[in-house]
Amino acid sequence: MAKAAYNERSPKDTDDPLTTPNHKPTSFENTLASARTTMLFSEIVTLAVDSFRASKVRFLLTMLGMVIGSASIILVVTIGLTGTQYALYLLDSIMPNSVELTWAGGTTPGPANTITPDYLTRDDLAAVVDRVPHIIAASPVLEMRDRISMPGGVVHDILCLGVAPQFKIVRNLTIVTGRFFDDEDASTHAKVAVVTEPFAKAMYGSDEAAVGNTVSLSGIPFTVIGTFKESIDTYGQTEIDLQTILIPYEVATYFTGTNTVKEMYFKMESRDDVIPGSKEIVSVVHSRHRPNTAFNVFTMTQMLSVAARLLNGLTIVLALTAAITLIVSGVGIMNSMLANVQARVHEIGIRKALGATSREIRMQFLVEAVFISFSGGLVGTILGLSVPISVNLFTSFSIPISPWSAVIALSTSVVVGVVFGTLPANRAAQLDPVETLKYE
Repeated sequence: MAKAAYNERSPKDTDDPLTTPNHKPTSFENTLASARTTMLFSEIVTLAVDSFRASKVRFLLTMLGMVIGSASIILVVTIGLTGTQYALYLLDSIMPNSVELTWAGGTTPGPANTITPDYLTRDDLAAVVDRVPHIIAASPVLEMRDRISMPGGVVHDILCLGVAPQFKIVRNLTIVTGRFFDDEDASTHAKVAVVTEPFAKAMYGSDEAAVGNTVSLSGIPFTVIGTFKESIDTYGQTEIDLQTILIPYEVATYFTGTNTVKEMYFKMESRDDVIPGSKEIVSVVHSRHRPNTAFNVFTMTQMLSVAARLLNGLTIVLALTAAITLIVSGVGIMNSMLANVQARVHEIGIRKALGATSREIRMQFLVEAVFISFSGGLVGTILGLSVPISVNLFTSFSIPISPWSAVIALSTSVVVGVVFGTLPANRAAQLDPVETLKYE
């Protein structure tokens, strides 16, 4: 009778804790119940989160490498972009939005069957300014050489350039003391000069002492009205040497006896006008000279483009170097997951015995690996971005922030989780359920 009574009990009357009313299932009981049916991906994610909660310290230490690696990628890219921005700023400061036109060769017939160089002229400059839009400043450059006796009886070779007052704007020169000569000085053919800082200190002892003194060029005294320097020190690698004197172009023609020049400088209204403007300048000048005459045009935009490519390439190399940290942390994730599989062999056996497929076991451990790597990548990305954002918010500095660095860091962390989580997941999926149930 007792046996019959037992058989007649309904499922609700059994002592099965999974079906007993008001029974709160444990985590292990949830695992058993979930293994009886095909698992949804959301269930797999839930199990991964539960596994993380059960071993917080181990998983936090495992993801620490991903945090450091992801933050390193973002910070390295930020540093590279900041360095690129600063380097391009320095280069652009030499000749901002400027076009340099030089005579490269060509002749024109002269009197008595002679041939003379087909140089640029001041009239070419006026024609370009009149016909090419968006030019805000222009200057010819007439180059001369002279020898000047310095204090102590030393004779130095110096460079003298005849330029227009707008040369200061075109070349972005900085006036240290005094002033630059103006249109009135040029129109009155005033014998005034502006000298470089090294020349002023070598000749007169200081910048202040140079102003008001005279310097003799080919026996003609010029009054020094100011000293200048380039906005960025080029150490004499441009048309301006360390020992350079600038005088009005109109006065410089006294020494040459001609109106021809070899160089002209133009400053455009914006950077976008430089390339089209340079083409129009060459076109206008060519139309005024013989077909065989050649001219070279140089813009800082071309140099900036080359420099930007080089610096961006360097930034990519540095970012890839930082990504090695993620690979190292991936090895740590794989090692932790292998230990995790070994510690949960009995659980895996129970799940397989209750119907869990190898695919579901594999997916569960793979999701756990990706969860660790992605969580570390997310935290590292937030920490990495917080540095430049804080600098931009709380200081006067402007640091570029690349959204792509965050995308690369997060996507790399996911890839690392998948790659280094595959081996532990496959090992868990390949375990024999009979052997795992006997595992102690």
